[in-house]
Amino acid sequence: MNKANKKTNLAFSGKNYKLMLFGIAVLIIGFFTMTLDQEDYGFGFLGITLGPIIVMVGFGIQFWAILYTPKQNKD
Repeated sequence: MNKANKKTNLAFSGKNYKLMLFGIAVLIIGFFTMTLDQEDYGFGFLGITLGPIIVMVGFGIQFWAILYTPKQNKD
C-alpha cells in the first residue's frame, strides 16, 4: 500500500488546529488586555469589560474549533 493513498483517522484536521491556535492567541490577548488596566484592582474598563469580552470570544473560538468538521471530498 502506498503511503500517499493511506488515510489517517485523526481526531482533528489541520484547519481545526489552526483555529485552536487562533483561539489561544485571542485568549492571550484578552488576558493581556486585563493586565493593562490602570485602575485599582483592575476595576476599570479594560479589566472589567473589554478584557473578559475578548476572553469569552477566545473560548467561543476554541469551542467552534473543536466542533468544526471539514467538508468531505467525494473522491
